[in-house]
Amino acid sequence: MSEYSDSALGEKETGYVRTVGSLRELIDLVTGRDFKSDLPHEDAGLADVMPFPFLALVGQQEMKLALLLSIINPLVSGVLMVGPRGTGKTTTARSLVELLPSVERSNCFYGCLPEDILSGGMDAVCPDCARKFGEGKPLTTSDRVRLIELPLHASIEDVVGWLDDKAEAHKRVRLQRGILANADLNVLYVDEVNLLSDDIVNAILDAASSGVYTVRRGIIAASYRARFNLVGSMNPEEGNLRPQIMDRFGLRVIVHGLEDPAERVEAYQRSRAYRVNPRAAVAQFQPETLLARDEIQSARNLLERVEIPPAVTQAGTALIQEMHIDSLRAEITLFEAARALAAADARAQVSLDDLRVVAPMALRLRRSEFMVDYFEHRRKEEDELHKLIQKM
Repeated sequence: MSEYSDSALGEKETGYVRTVGSLRELIDLVTGRDFKSDLPHEDAGLADVMPFPFLALVGQQEMKLALLLSIINPLVSGVLMVGPRGTGKTTTARSLVELLPSVERSNCFYGCLPEDILSGGMDAVCPDCARKFGEGKPLTTSDRVRLIELPLHASIEDVVGWLDDKAEAHKRVRLQRGILANADLNVLYVDEVNLLSDDIVNAILDAASSGVYTVRRGIIAASYRARFNLVGSMNPEEGNLRPQIMDRFGLRVIVHGLEDPAERVEAYQRSRAYRVNPRAAVAQFQPETLLARDEIQSARNLLERVEIPPAVTQAGTALIQEMHIDSLRAEITLFEAARALAAADARAQVSLDDLRVVAPMALRLRRSEFMVDYFEHRRKEEDELHKLIQKM
């Protein structure tokens, strides 16, 4: 828990009176409180992008928790939301904007960072940054994480970068940064990820695997950092997702429509109020949104101190083996999501209960029936081969 609480903000501002003990408790408490739906109409005039408040979303607890864990701990490796149309996947992803924490970004055109010097010495950065480091000047600036959306009809040039036509007209050759480079240290949201073309999927896979990708246009080449948190959504009615990119999503959430009639009515009323007057709807949750953002930042600060007891890792590994999951990314996602959950609850040690909460999100859609059958056929072939060899 951060230094903020309801006593710090005050009952009048927050709308609730009891102390909030964790980020999850805050989310559950705020999303369940009354929402003023009889808001006056607002003439928007100029377009002003104001995402629906995350804390005003009704239900969908697993989807919201998965997204929060991926923000707290980027090593979770993102979230894939799978479900039919109209279940709030895109709305939920876009609502993360006001909750995103801060990161340190390089002040240098070349992207020099203090860790570059610590790992490779002064020769690992440009001369200007080496001078600044020697003078004790900062090489980075604190900046908010941003949500970068990949347009549905984006071209491969939009995604990885392109030759600057204006520079070419002045007899210069320069590459412009693409969406993947702009997504560095940000959240990259891909709607309808299963409908992407193969070349764009390959570019995302290349960047996601190493955090760096290279663009080549003729004799010109440039490498860019692309350490992004990948969030995707898909409707399985529209097609399957390639196994290679499915494996890059750490947490997988199956999104169903709201089943409780009261929740469906509440969701309708909140949606209508937001459409009538977005500014007033967002303002209702602004104090708690700022509090939740501070809680997320506190959880990120605590994360490096969160440990996993041996008994918990053994239980997690045994579960993965019993499910016959081959990919080692299963352990990475399971344990890192559990660490993020502990940090969200302001705890420095992971418990078995943390594993139980995150295991469905981390392990579903990982077992390949094709590979199970494939290895079973190979095992029979190997047994037959060894028997024949022994008869020789």
